[in-house]
Amino acid sequence: QVQLVESGGGSVQAGGSLTLSCAASGTIHSITRMGWYRQAPGKQREPVAAFTSGVDKVYADSVKGRFTLSRAYAKNTVLLQMNDLKPEDTAAYYCTAGLGSEDYWGQGTQVTVSS
Repeated sequence: QVQLVESGGGSVQAGGSLTLSCAASGTIHSITRMGWYRQAPGKQREPVAAFTSGVDKVYADSVKGRFTLSRAYAKNTVLLQMNDLKPEDTAAYYCTAGLGSEDYWGQGTQVTVSS
């Protein structure tokens, strides 16, 4: 079992920045993948960024060059630095972690970007 707690969402104007944090607890030594998804109103949940195979990172084309994924190992935390935010980035952001075939999700944190 893995528990994920997100924080750092909020409201910003276009061009602003936010950093999302996801703290993992539980069976964290078994986590094989970890990252972020987002879901805008009326749209499907979509992947944003993720660690794969430990240190490799993948990003959605829409956020490349603007979002940066990193880890704070001592705190079992994954960070998503979001710069140059756009109104289309407005969504609920969810942290996810995978252990084998199981996926775990946080409760989500809202990001709202105004133009």
